[in-house]
Amino acid sequence: MTIIIEQPGQIKCSVGITAHNEEANIAQILRAMLSQRLHLVAISEIIVVASGCTDRTIEIAQEFAAREPRIRLYIQEKREGKTSAINIFLSHATEDICVLESGDTIPHEDAIENMVRMFADPAVGMTGAHKVPVNTPEHIVGFLSHLRLKMEHQLCLEIPRLGELIAFRKVFDKIPPDVAMDEAFVEALVIRRGLQVRYAPDAVVFNMGPETVQDFIKQRRRNHAGHLHLKAKYGYEVSSMGLARLLKLAFDEIWGALRLIWILFVLAVLEGYARTLGWWDYRVHKRTHVVWDIAWTTKEVKRPVDTVGISITSPHLPAKRD
Repeated sequence: MTIIIEQPGQIKCSVGITAHNEEANIAQILRAMLSQRLHLVAISEIIVVASGCTDRTIEIAQEFAAREPRIRLYIQEKREGKTSAINIFLSHATEDICVLESGDTIPHEDAIENMVRMFADPAVGMTGAHKVPVNTPEHIVGFLSHLRLKMEHQLCLEIPRLGELIAFRKVFDKIPPDVAMDEAFVEALVIRRGLQVRYAPDAVVFNMGPETVQDFIKQRRRNHAGHLHLKAKYGYEVSSMGLARLLKLAFDEIWGALRLIWILFVLAVLEGYARTLGWWDYRVHKRTHVVWDIAWTTKEVKRPVDTVGISITSPHLPAKRD
């Protein structure tokens, strides 16, 4: 039995996990939830909704629930869509802050803390995690998954477009059953209530992108159809539907690729020139460079600077003095 010691002033949240035939991942996601590093946040309950499962998802979740009192399992005998599962979660969640995660993802150990602590600001109504693919970009589909999420991350830094792992204030009781893009609909409800949607880039959630062209198209096809329905019936359009921003991001990627090609070309020319000089030294002048010409610009090793601009000094060496 896990003993949870809550600190005064902690932000409590209910976590919901929707799952359909997730036996390969449900144990990992539950372990990750139970191992979250929490300081300003407390997870009061973890609600698993298993929908139409025909594998061992339910049995695995029951094993965890038997050992951890915060885990509760609700079973849908028939798969009725993710929205239906979310509504079951909402009907049983006891906290005002709800965290919703798909059963085929894994949260980083700091993800819940970094998302939920943002609700200390009463103006915040929804936050979303930074999606990171675990595919290796060794083939075209894996590379496309990485590229798409990289562009989505850049877009979210400007205007949040949230999914996979989100947190929101419980300002509604349920989602209409015809909504396929649940995260986008939650976003719309939050914004219409005058609350802010914020991206949490330091809250990482790992997911597996499509591995085949067929699955890539299937996923993107259903997502686009769901967004079109959301716009047509409910009048809400997510930021990623705007063509101008997507074209700008695509141009930035293309420009970066062109710069890389140019840099590689210059590198190849310089390397070829240097090797020609080396061949000339050895073959013509019989020079082996045992005592070589010094490249003087390599002689001063400057201390590295970390991401926030603070100079890093080795604990075993004295700081450099002027």
